[in-house]
Amino acid sequence: MSVGKFSGWKGELYYKGEWQEALFEKCVAVVGSRRMTSYGERVIEKLVPQLVNEGWTIVSGFMYGVDQAAHRTCLEVGGKTIAVLGWGINETLDASDQILGDQIIKSGGLLISEWEDQKPAQWTFPARNKIVAAMAERIYVIEAASKSGALITAEMGRNLGKEIWAVPGPVTSAVSAGTNWLIKTGRAKMWVPGESISRGTKTGDLYILLQNETLTVDELVRKTGRSVQEVGSELTMMILSGEAAEEEGKYYLVE
Repeated sequence: MSVGKFSGWKGELYYKGEWQEALFEKCVAVVGSRRMTSYGERVIEKLVPQLVNEGWTIVSGFMYGVDQAAHRTCLEVGGKTIAVLGWGINETLDASDQILGDQIIKSGGLLISEWEDQKPAQWTFPARNKIVAAMAERIYVIEAASKSGALITAEMGRNLGKEIWAVPGPVTSAVSAGTNWLIKTGRAKMWVPGESISRGTKTGDLYILLQNETLTVDELVRKTGRSVQEVGSELTMMILSGEAAEEEGKYYLVE
């Protein structure tokens, strides 16, 4: 596919795909660890479809882990996504990355780089992160270690006045240390399933059920029709967020 070149308010960028300004009108970044866990994958499966449904273009960095999971999930639900590369637009991709790149372009998205010919290097990824942060109105950090590129992106976004969200994770998980730190220090708002992205109100089924009574995991599973694993994961995030607590096996909302 031929390479295009854009010079304008975004600076000088090289791209593959069909450049449409509408893609950039409502962009949100979804970033995180290359060492994505199954927990992070489940979060993406909840968050990205909600964002796409609200009309957001998903922006991420095209690396394995959270980035590529965000791109793929976006495509699966019919959304459009922009992949910002940490290397030159003409660099050869491996087979699986090429397939994903072709799918992004075919769906109406873009591959973007600030370089035409540039090998990936340690300095190119922070430069890539700067573009991701500048392009997005909001940045969602799914999983991040205490020192990671996702935290760099979040900090760049904060400096640009962007809205930063982070997903809380297990305190025993190294790839949740960064997201938990963002929330603890007030550098990011906390996102949990059931949080309405547009209005910031809680609409999840667990939240609604626990408003009325204390319930066990088994009772919540029976009432929602969801799996034990899914209910347990969401309860964990509600407890970490301070919204819920557990006593003698029963869960309740914290006033």
